[in-house]
Amino acid sequence: MVNRKVLETLEYTKVRARLTEKATSDPGRRLCAELEPMTETAQIEEAQTQTADALTMLFQKGSTSFGGNKDLTMALRSLEIGSTLSASELLKVAGQLENVNRIKAYGRKQRENTERDGEESGDYQASSLAGHFERLEPLTQLSAEIGRCILSEEEIADDASVNLKHIRRNIAVTGERIHSHLLSMVNGSCRSYLQDAVITMRDNRYCIPVKAEYKSQVPGMVHDQSSTGSTFFIEPTAVVELNNKLKELAAAEKEEIEVILADLSSQVAEHTEEIFENQKIMTFLDFTFAKAALALEQNATRPVFNREHAIHIRKGRHPLLHPKKVVPIDIYLGRDFDQLIITGPNTGGKTVSLKTVGLFTLMGQAGLHIPALDRSELSVFQDVFADIGDEQSIEQSLSTFSSHMTRIVSILKHADQDSLCLFDELCAGTDPTEGAALAIAILERLHNRKIRTMATTHYSELKVYALTTPEVENACCEFNVETLSPTYRLLIGIPGKSNAFAISRKLGLSDEIIEEAGKQLSSDDRSFEDLLADLEQSRVTIERERLEIASYKEEIGTLKKRLQEKNEKIDSARDRILREANEEARDILQNAKDVADETIRVFQKAGPGASLKDLEKSREKIRGKINEKNDKLVIKSQPKEKSGRLTADKIKKGDTVKILSMGMTGTVTSLPDHKGNVFVQCGVIRSQVNINDLVYAKEKEAEEKKPVLQRTRTGTSGIKMSKSLSVSGEINLLGKTVDEALPELDKYLDDAYLAHLPSVRVVHGKGTGALRNAVQNHLKRVKYVKSYRLGEYGEGDAGVTIVTFKD
Repeated sequence: MVNRKVLETLEYTKVRARLTEKATSDPGRRLCAELEPMTETAQIEEAQTQTADALTMLFQKGSTSFGGNKDLTMALRSLEIGSTLSASELLKVAGQLENVNRIKAYGRKQRENTERDGEESGDYQASSLAGHFERLEPLTQLSAEIGRCILSEEEIADDASVNLKHIRRNIAVTGERIHSHLLSMVNGSCRSYLQDAVITMRDNRYCIPVKAEYKSQVPGMVHDQSSTGSTFFIEPTAVVELNNKLKELAAAEKEEIEVILADLSSQVAEHTEEIFENQKIMTFLDFTFAKAALALEQNATRPVFNREHAIHIRKGRHPLLHPKKVVPIDIYLGRDFDQLIITGPNTGGKTVSLKTVGLFTLMGQAGLHIPALDRSELSVFQDVFADIGDEQSIEQSLSTFSSHMTRIVSILKHADQDSLCLFDELCAGTDPTEGAALAIAILERLHNRKIRTMATTHYSELKVYALTTPEVENACCEFNVETLSPTYRLLIGIPGKSNAFAISRKLGLSDEIIEEAGKQLSSDDRSFEDLLADLEQSRVTIERERLEIASYKEEIGTLKKRLQEKNEKIDSARDRILREANEEARDILQNAKDVADETIRVFQKAGPGASLKDLEKSREKIRGKINEKNDKLVIKSQPKEKSGRLTADKIKKGDTVKILSMGMTGTVTSLPDHKGNVFVQCGVIRSQVNINDLVYAKEKEAEEKKPVLQRTRTGTSGIKMSKSLSVSGEINLLGKTVDEALPELDKYLDDAYLAHLPSVRVVHGKGTGALRNAVQNHLKRVKYVKSYRLGEYGEGDAGVTIVTFKD
């Protein structure tokens, strides 16, 4: 249990007060006001998980109110001894149950959303609050019955019971009869006797105001007299009976209402356990959501707890300082060193740093999130000790130093390895030499006992102690001498400099006085201060360079990201282009296949007796179809060259020319025919091209440029080039029957001839000679076959037939 004085010293009580404001019901506020740090790790982790889950619900569903959560303890206890609840108490019960129903629906919807999201991600984990929501019992029938019977604290519904409805109907009828009778008197025979023509009430009985002098003229009971004595309020004898009946009915109504309230109370008594449990759960949920609301306001995160008594706060912000003015600090302690000595000038933030560590520890152990970056680490301490403040004990006639020393003695007596000790201006308020010596002795005692300690000081001796003692580290709060203001940044690893001379000079103290003061310092003191100044200058330089490097890294990261995005776009474009090219290539091959199949069908249909003229006509027709299909695949590369155009009378064999549509250079091997077509030899490819598609090649281009495989652009030459690249110079018919071999041979010969192959080899084997004879008989009937012969030695002998085509 942490000392209550420490809770006030570290301002935990102020944080708890802010937490209390976040609760929406009185029981919840009382629970918040009682929250204290825990020391059991399991309980702390459970409380942190509950706060985190409530915070998640606030993010996903928004806030909710527990204002209907009333403390019904006294009312329920009275039911246990057989008492009847009042209408007001019953309404509180109904309101509590309605609020329970609303909160249960809030939790049910959150659970459904969490389960759905978990199923989609495959990472569902039930909320730690789900069980609390599930245990709520709205008792909707009971709350509805109370709401039906009781309209307000002063009004019971007519339909609350049949008897009450009957009584109230009789009351209404009797009242109307009384009014009717009195109105006839007021407006009739008694009008002249009355002070005013009104009907009034005295002692819950209907009366009329009669003038004093006419009192004897109106028989009845006198119930009251005006202060002047001029008016008597008389209940006429004619309505006495009706007023008596009305009074009896009012008594019966009251009695029936008691019966109704008793019946409702007995129904509530049957569910006291559920209502008690509801109140307990609602109070706990209000308390938990108050913790979440405080975390939301402070932009706080869940700390990570370790078992090493190590603290690592990342960009921590003191929760009681203005969020726009507080400077986040990084503090770590407990792994590389167990003591941190903070030095520097006053108002530099040393005490705030000290309190931040202590307050975060208390908040974390109380189940509260801390205002720091995610993954900040805390540890569970069995006790936290703090000597902070400049208090004097007037009752004990103690000075400031004595008051501090009294607390320090108590800390040294009770602290152990599971404690966190915080000292502000350790051993201040006495002679500096003795104070420094005492401070070092105290710190060494704590250090030897492995107690996690933070201390602030002005003593230079403690800076040397931290520099020379293992597992003890210096720290300072940065101070800007130019502006004479602290930056409130905590720098661990660097001892603070008092800056007294620099500040005095900046404020106008003469250089002579400052120089004279400097002479009073020992050479060791001056050397030490100079060393600190050099360290500070080096730190500033390193910090500036670090920021520059960080800026460069950020810029490089941005450029790298842009380059990656650009490469991804290029890869995407390349894949798209390749895909489209493959699709177009597939279409080209399919068109070529269709044309070839159609050609074969035409030639097969023509038969052996067809005339060459008819075959040529069919061939021209097919060529037209080829040109028509290929025109759709034209990709304009560049404008055709105008200069160097050939004409039929200028071209001759051996000329080096460039085929514009193919982008290839070759040699003319024939003179133009009547249509202007010539044969051009491009490497191993011999193509028939119209002279309009030719220009003289430049000498350099003719020497250097080699044929490049490009996609066909126009004319039948495209199909011919494609065929020449794909048709083999040999067909293998081994193992096939005559009926299987001849159709395949016929198609192959057509493809080879269209590809302008000069000759091909037909492999049929020797065997019985039946396939060889069938092949040669078929070759006799093929019009474009110039000659054929059996293979010679080295060409396959009688197992191969060499076929030569006509030009």
